[in-house]
Amino acid sequence: MLAYLLFFINVSLVIINSAVMSLVICVLAIFKLIVPMKTFRHWITYSANRVMWLWATVNGVILRATNDVEWDIKGVQGLSQDAWYLMFSNHRSWTDIVVLCCVFKDRIPMPKFFLKQQLLYVPFIGMACWALDMPFMRRYSREFLLRHPEKRGQDLATTRRSCAKFKRVPTTVVNFVEGTRFTPEKQRNSAKHYQHLLAPKSGGIAYTLAAMGEQFDAIIDVTLAYPANPDSPFKDLLMGRMQRIVVEVSLLPVDEQVRGDYFNDKKFKRQFQLWLANVWQNKDAQLAAVYTSRQPDKALEKELS
Repeated sequence: MLAYLLFFINVSLVIINSAVMSLVICVLAIFKLIVPMKTFRHWITYSANRVMWLWATVNGVILRATNDVEWDIKGVQGLSQDAWYLMFSNHRSWTDIVVLCCVFKDRIPMPKFFLKQQLLYVPFIGMACWALDMPFMRRYSREFLLRHPEKRGQDLATTRRSCAKFKRVPTTVVNFVEGTRFTPEKQRNSAKHYQHLLAPKSGGIAYTLAAMGEQFDAIIDVTLAYPANPDSPFKDLLMGRMQRIVVEVSLLPVDEQVRGDYFNDKKFKRQFQLWLANVWQNKDAQLAAVYTSRQPDKALEKELS
């Protein structure tokens, strides 16, 4: 009974927090839209990012108050809020977004997500994301480009222009490489050589690197796991049943392995896919070790409490 009461309380508080913060960001977006001064617009973007930080902080307080969580966090030393990062992670549940925000909100710049152009026109969401300077991109399908070859390369050029504002502002761009949340059914239909992951999709991360590769200082490879709550972590978190959260971080260089013409150089494309597959094999091995271990790691960090 208590678990269901906590579920109702947590859901209500998270919805209220999200609604209030979204409304504040939308108000900031209106001012950003009507005042053309660059300095003022930069201030609006900074303010919107602080509201997003506050949203993540309040969510963390709400959920930590109802969960006795052991945080096992490794590899975050050396991160900076004054750097540019590409972050990718496995995607287990909606809990991932909450965890990533809680763990990294004071360590690196607030995250930016590449969004489809259509989301710009969604009420409130599009305006809020625009105020946060999240880049909107328009990707043309292969079939469309065959019919309109003059459009080839325009989607990438548009994305690069959208990202130009990040040259002076430290930024973190987030990509869930699997493209969808993990489920056993999806895993069975995915590549057979991954036990705890779905097969990675290289196109999205290659697109991000093609648009901003020269700006990134490093790639943050995040491995997330909920070893005591593997089946329904988001529901368990809302019901106060979350026991342990594992966040393992590796910093990868932005070097010749990831910088190249993915869309026109077949040799580089193959090499990039092999690089990502190797990263994913290592991540699968990390998850196997986490899920088979019985005791929490000695290096447990509790600084988030």
